Order: sequence, then C-alpha cells, then structure tokens
Amino acid sequence: MILITGATGLVGSRLVATLKAQGKDQIRILTRNKNNTKNTYPYSVEVFNWDPTLGTVEEGALEGVDTVIHLAGEGVADGRWTDTRKARILNSRVKGTQALMSAIKASSTTPKKFICASAIGIYGDREQETLTEESTLGNGFLADVCKQWEDLAKNHGIPGMTSHSLRIGIVLSAAGGALGKMLLPFKMGVGGRLGNGKQFMSWIHIDDLVGQILFLAENPVNHSVYNAVAPNPVDNNSFTKTLGKVLGRPTIFPVPGFGLKTLFGEMSEILLGSQRVLPKRFTEEGYRFKYENLEDALRDAVRSDKHSTKAELKTA
Repeated sequence: MILITGATGLVGSRLVATLKAQGKDQIRILTRNKNNTKNTYPYSVEVFNWDPTLGTVEEGALEGVDTVIHLAGEGVADGRWTDTRKARILNSRVKGTQALMSAIKASSTTPKKFICASAIGIYGDREQETLTEESTLGNGFLADVCKQWEDLAKNHGIPGMTSHSLRIGIVLSAAGGALGKMLLPFKMGVGGRLGNGKQFMSWIHIDDLVGQILFLAENPVNHSVYNAVAPNPVDNNSFTKTLGKVLGRPTIFPVPGFGLKTLFGEMSEILLGSQRVLPKRFTEEGYRFKYENLEDALRDAVRSDKHSTKAELKTA
C-alpha cells in the first residue's frame, strides 16, 4: 500500500496516474476534504481525511502502508510573503510531517519508506557555484523552511523506516507550476529574461520527477537526500531563448530585477535566486533520465497535457 499526500496536486496527480498505468492499485491518499475528493478524483483509490496545518490524520490512514510519499505543502509562489503567508508555508510542512510521523507511530504497521518533498531553495542564492547534495546549505526563508522539513523527515526516530528527501527543482509541466504560469505571456510574444538572466535554473521534467520518486520507493538506495533535477541546468537567458524557440515566439521583453522585487517583495528570490544544482546521487545510483536536454523536455511539456483532467484539481 502506498499513501500519498498532495495527490491531487501537479506532481501527485501525475504520480497516481503513473502508478495506475503500471497496474498498481493499492493507493491511499490523504486529503482535506474526503467527500469532495471521492466525487472529483478520476481514479478509484482509498481516501482519508487529514489537516496538515492542525496536524490531524484520520484514524487508520497509516494501517498497512508500505510507502509514504509526502508531497503536500502550501504553495510558495502563490502570493507575496507576508508574515501570515510565511507562517502558513512553514506550518503546512512542519505540522503536516509531524502529524504523519505521529500517525505512523500509532499505527500497528511501519512503512519501509518515507519519501518527502523538499526544494533546491535549501541552497539559497549561490550565483554560478555548482551544487551537489554534499554542498553547504544556504540562508533565507525558503532555505530555513526546507531545513526544518528535511530534519523532521530524517530524524523521525521510527525503527525500520528509511526516509529520503527530494530537493526538487523547477518542474516542467504545461498543467501548472512555474512553466504553466510562463506559457501565456510567452505565447503572446511578451516573454523575456528575468533580471540580468544570469541566474541558474535547475529544472526537471515532471515525468522524470515521478520516475525519481518511484526509483527511491522501489530500490535500496543509499542516501537520505537527493537532488531532483535534470543533469543540465541552464541560466535564465538560455531557458528564455529555448522556451521562445519551442513556442516559435520572440523573447525580447526583459523584466528588470527591481521591478520583480517591487511587485513580489521577498518572494522575488524564487525568480532571481541562482541554484546550479546537479543530481549527483541519482546519477551515481543508476537513475536513467528521460529528458536530459531542456529543449526536448520543453517540447514534450508544452504538448497537450496527458493528464489534463487532474490539473484542474486542487492540492489535497
């Protein structure tokens, strides 16, 4: 049995679709609204209630679970980082993870694997420095959130359960996320580089991210932390030009850094910060990428989405 949080979000919905395509039917999801999810979710799965902010999990949700895949968390790019919003971002991750650990400890069975989302934001703004899982961690709000999230996953104190944290880069999918927000202005011909364009963007095609999650779930891997990125990060200039090429549109309207800082405040670090991250451990342990080249990844991502019905669902 696989239990998934965030199963109706961008990555979670693709993960469930992939598992179903592989003939794996023992899937259980946690959601804030069990009845609504049962009525709208396109697959037959077991559904249990939880509230990651309050830290509650419906009784029995963890019984018989072999693998937990924890993807849920308040969106970090959905609005300015007010104090209230920052608290929600942090609490959704910390309290949600604590709730899962408590439910596991109360369960009569112990999962073998606990796979938890994190983000490359943990490295902070590192300009041109090449980063691997062994690199020092950064500073700032996102880095601090990820540190706390990873610490909870790693130091769970549950005998017999192995944990892995995925430091996820920019997920390429037309169904949502960063690329989904970029597509409209670029298709209209008003896309352009952000700031000076020198900041590195470490990206990952959504199918490779799902593949990496399943790789960790199904194999006796060696580490607690993995960079979930493709092996060829690019700077924003290159990303912008490649997306314009794929869409057949000009990219001549740059957005100055001061404008982004004025518009988004502290949240602009997501757009202007630089992380040149490599998936060293996935490469060493034999994960085979479907998309190593950005142009190939973008061409596939901007085609009609293969699971568009689930893109309309709200994050669980």
